[in-house]
Amino acid sequence: MKVLIINGSPRVGGNTTIAVNEMVKIFEQEGVEAEVVQVGNKDIRGCIACGTCFQKGQCVFDDAVNELAVKFEAADGLVVASPVYYASANATLIACLDRLFYSTHFDKTMKVGASVVVARRGGCSATFDELNKYFTICGMPVASSQYWNSIHGREKGQAQQDLEGLQTMRTLARNMTFLMKSIALGKEKFGIPEAEEWQPTHFIR
Repeated sequence: MKVLIINGSPRVGGNTTIAVNEMVKIFEQEGVEAEVVQVGNKDIRGCIACGTCFQKGQCVFDDAVNELAVKFEAADGLVVASPVYYASANATLIACLDRLFYSTHFDKTMKVGASVVVARRGGCSATFDELNKYFTICGMPVASSQYWNSIHGREKGQAQQDLEGLQTMRTLARNMTFLMKSIALGKEKFGIPEAEEWQPTHFIR
């Protein structure tokens, strides 16, 4: 099994890295291959709604997003981690996710998603909800933990002192592994749920 982890922090080795690494340790123990890609320090622009991805099969901007797309398609699960800025995720990460989810047209149904948020104090719940919406719009089950998937720290390394937050990360990784393996078994026995033809409904005519 494979998990792609997108680290949305611009800080190398910061508190978001601490949270993600706590998950990686568990994934490795469980025999799950985990790859971490840090995007918060990359030059990633937002979507311009050009629609080129429907012709080319990838985003018109050939940057880290197209590289992530290949990894995302091959993965059984996706973890998205971000520091909290003004009760929201890192803007570079949001630009990345907008383009990643919109420009990739492979079936994401039953890939497992999990979001992780890091803050000095507040804004975790709003950011957690924001990131989970990428999963729920495309049939991806969302992995949960013993608490909302948050960890606290301001200066580099402070998240290491949040023992409950670290435990939440470990529990999340175990639960995500269980869910991915269970879905794999379910696919073998039952397949995936039948998909109805999309019925787009517009309210302006």
